[in-house]
Amino acid sequence: MEERALDEKDFALLRMLKECGNITHAADRLYLTQSALSKRIKAIERELGCEVIIRTRKGVRFTPEGELVLERTAQASRELDLLRRELGAAQGEVCGTLRAGFSINYAFVHLADLIAEYHRLYPRVQLDVVTGQSRQLHSNLQAGSLDVAVLRGELPWDGMQYLLAQERICVARTRENQDVPLSELTYINHTTDLAHTALMTRWLHENNLANDANRVNVTDLMTCAELVRRGVGWALLPEIVLQDFDGVAQPCSFANGEPFIRRMYVDCQKESERLPQVQALIRLIKAQYQPAVRED
Repeated sequence: MEERALDEKDFALLRMLKECGNITHAADRLYLTQSALSKRIKAIERELGCEVIIRTRKGVRFTPEGELVLERTAQASRELDLLRRELGAAQGEVCGTLRAGFSINYAFVHLADLIAEYHRLYPRVQLDVVTGQSRQLHSNLQAGSLDVAVLRGELPWDGMQYLLAQERICVARTRENQDVPLSELTYINHTTDLAHTALMTRWLHENNLANDANRVNVTDLMTCAELVRRGVGWALLPEIVLQDFDGVAQPCSFANGEPFIRRMYVDCQKESERLPQVQALIRLIKAQYQPAVRED
């Protein structure tokens, strides 16, 4: 029987094999039998005229030739995906696929409304949406697995970048606690990136509030905000989580008078920026933040 040429299914097979490092696990993820997967690997190797993988007791390893094949097939897969999306855009209707990432805090407040409106306006776009910590989304963007991402904090990016907001960081507490000195209240700390953690630590030191004896540590911002609402203590919170807060929120400044702010950006791949479905999403995101940038 004549063998078919290398195709996108084979590209996906090789990616999965690299990810799993194991024939059994890769076969399960691809819904194939181990025998069928092994046969296709042999067919790929015959077609390319080289050995792609080596089987070991710990799984499989790609040969140097296999690593080159993996790199080139990943590149070909990206180019084919981009071609399809550009052809869809050329037909005059916003369609194709869109891979977007959103920071957890943005997602909690805005994502449902954004996606509902986007889908209403552009129902032919296939959306692939992920949420997560900004640093992980930034890595995904750099790796090319996302077209666009909404990120918080200062992360280096050489593609298109739009500043959405400069949020003030506030001391947040309930009205019942507004006259109690902060040093007498429990400080509720939340995990964040290293740069923002350094700024929080700086503010605490400048205000003589760096005592670890009376604090609660939580891993996410939303839990932190909820504990403040329940009167457990006080926290340094960005404005994004204080929109419906009925307590007291006082904007912070550093000792030199500089306001304590947290920036939010939309970052986009250079090759994706011209795609209509990406441009449409960015327009909707910007509309949520008009006027986008505070001057104070």
